[in-house]
Amino acid sequence: MELSLQSLTTADGRILEYGTIGNPSGKTVVFHHGTPGCVFTFMQYQELLKMGDFFVIAYSRAGYGESTRHEGRTIADVVADIGAILDREGRTSYVSVGWSGGGPHSLACAALDLRCTGALSVAGVAPTDADFDWTEGMGQGNIDEFELAKKGGAEYEEHARAAGETFKGATVDNVVELFGDVMSEVDKQAWAPLYLRERAAMEYAHAFSISSDGFFDDDRAFLKPWGFSVSDITVPISLWYGSNDLMVPSSHGDWLTRTIPGATGHYFAADGHMSIWLNHLEEIAKDILSK
Repeated sequence: MELSLQSLTTADGRILEYGTIGNPSGKTVVFHHGTPGCVFTFMQYQELLKMGDFFVIAYSRAGYGESTRHEGRTIADVVADIGAILDREGRTSYVSVGWSGGGPHSLACAALDLRCTGALSVAGVAPTDADFDWTEGMGQGNIDEFELAKKGGAEYEEHARAAGETFKGATVDNVVELFGDVMSEVDKQAWAPLYLRERAAMEYAHAFSISSDGFFDDDRAFLKPWGFSVSDITVPISLWYGSNDLMVPSSHGDWLTRTIPGATGHYFAADGHMSIWLNHLEEIAKDILSK
């Protein structure tokens, strides 16, 4: 079974690229890809479908792949886009799952969309106004990137364009090295299988096929008010995170677990940013089914 690609036009005239896979009668799961990423996220759709009766919806956030840019977007703006897809597909409820940069977008759905019955954030970031050092424990590449993003302007625009050109040229041989010092050893080992690197190279090539706007807008959205408070979420939330994560340190998962009412934290000391998903897929599938 392969992802069925489609597109729709949003109320404000943008093109939104999305795909579906799985049993239309199954539990609806909306996946929010990382930063950068697109509808072809490396997440293992086919493997997940073997672990439960799911109907999976994936999409490219505004500015990635063939989805039109939504300049100046906030994290909360994703909810309207997901609503448009759900309306098209005739879905009345869903579980929201976000990995990495998709984590905040998953939480936005939990906070603002009545159709969302629960959400998972896997290695997802916390808001920048949280009461801890937001970049402590990140690789220097991430620290430098977010410093540029805070300043904005021409220097960060050029950084985003250059990153886009680099990732657009990802291959199975260089995709791990493209992450530089933010890829921990455990994550490098997790991505050793050829098929995972093939998926990742395809994902990044498509994500930046038109522009780097999605990457630029993601970083800017993380650093400003998200458009909702995580402390106001009332549906069941799970946070999955590990200590060997040089992109989103475990302090983010700790803070989110403490701050979101009733949230459940799944902490694994040995895991990193990539390995947490790959090593715990069956457990994550059971978590999705419980919501």
